[in-house]
Amino acid sequence: MNGRQRLVGAIVLLCGLASAHLAPSQETEIDNAPSLSEPPEKPPESPESKQTGLAAFYHMTFQGRRTASGESFDHSELTAAHKTLPFGTLVRVTNLHNKRSVIVRVNDRGPVQADRVIDVTRRAAGLLGFLHHGMTRVVLEILPPGAANK
Repeated sequence: MNGRQRLVGAIVLLCGLASAHLAPSQETEIDNAPSLSEPPEKPPESPESKQTGLAAFYHMTFQGRRTASGESFDHSELTAAHKTLPFGTLVRVTNLHNKRSVIVRVNDRGPVQADRVIDVTRRAAGLLGFLHHGMTRVVLEILPPGAANK
């Protein structure tokens, strides 16, 4: 027997010993693998591409503070806080009262108020036309990467 054959034999022996010591409730991945005759499982559902709710804008006291992504917050940028979307996600925010829209990039977590879906910068609030109202009803549309350049 050469070295390779001994190695293969040792691996087979160890695998056999390991499976012999499994409790009945412990199954190996091979035992749980679907058979070829079973249809494959459906991929997990993708997150909703649209959300509707209230939007507000950051208070001036946040200027220069660190966001959850580590960036410095800047009211003159087109950025936003969202509870779950990954950092860097582009979102088209449309004001439902005047139909104005703007594309923002998620770089922070929030809003902390349960009734809101997004917090935007003062610049974004101005472009959306709700700077003097404080809040507005919006629809969020999650955009594919690179959509802002098109």
